Amino acid sequence: MLSNILKACLNIRKKEIVLIVTDDNKLEVAAEIESAARQLSGEVLIVKMKPRSHHAEEPPSAVAQAMKNSDVVIAPTTMSLTHTDARKKACEAGARVATMPGITMEMLREGALLADYNIVKKRTDKIARLLTKAREIRIKTSLGSDFKASLRGRKGIADSGIIVKKGAFGNLPAGEAFIAPVEGSSSGVLVFDGSLSSIGVLKEPLKLQIKKGKVVSCEGGDAEKMMQMLKKYKNASNVAEIGIGTNEKARLTGNVLEDEKVFGTAHVALGDNHTFGGKTKAEIHIDGIIKKPDVWLDGRQIMLEGELIIH
Repeated sequence: MLSNILKACLNIRKKEIVLIVTDDNKLEVAAEIESAARQLSGEVLIVKMKPRSHHAEEPPSAVAQAMKNSDVVIAPTTMSLTHTDARKKACEAGARVATMPGITMEMLREGALLADYNIVKKRTDKIARLLTKAREIRIKTSLGSDFKASLRGRKGIADSGIIVKKGAFGNLPAGEAFIAPVEGSSSGVLVFDGSLSSIGVLKEPLKLQIKKGKVVSCEGGDAEKMMQMLKKYKNASNVAEIGIGTNEKARLTGNVLEDEKVFGTAHVALGDNHTFGGKTKAEIHIDGIIKKPDVWLDGRQIMLEGELIIH
């Protein structure tokens, strides 16, 4: 089953060099992926590093170089390598990169990874095109979210799970359309009520005040933990990403890798976005999940309480 998923999503070929980047916490998962990859490629390498301390922390230079020299990179790691220069430069060198931050053995067998990615791709591509065309996005919820941001000149990205073109990248499991909003343009209130990176499922909503593209205050559940993260890392308060989940098999479990893909949710991330069209570098990337949002693009409503209403 897993080899079929890797073939469908990455189109691994026999003569390609496949590199698996992992860490001490994900060896069992990495071994499972390695076994599946060996059914597709005659050259599968695996490199182990110590776990990174936070999402978007760079891997060692030797690992980054190995990524650039591979045809396919699969990264089952504790913390995300998606928003790193190592991933960006590997893609620029032509590698196809699938990052799997926080992946578990259970996630290899249930949930988002088992989706029909042809359906996910169709839905995700459509939303990404709409994000690209839009000048402004607005998000509201019954819990008090009322947030807007400029998207002018920014490109929507489809993380559809189909990573078959040279230089392509995405998560596995996949299923989101996302974009980097214009720096300094975001404002309003965001209420995260699903989950949050490095914290998990939220026991009570977390309310953020946004001004000129940055978080200026935070209240509610886990507010203290959130503010500690924002104060610890330079540019962590930057509103970096806005995304919409597109995978109907994804579940809200507290693992943001799957949570941000849940169909019927939106997410807003803080911190780094320089690797996918933004201008802000930060040592961290924090995703917050919003359940059942209303979403407008240039005044046209595309989601009503989490339900897509576009055709």
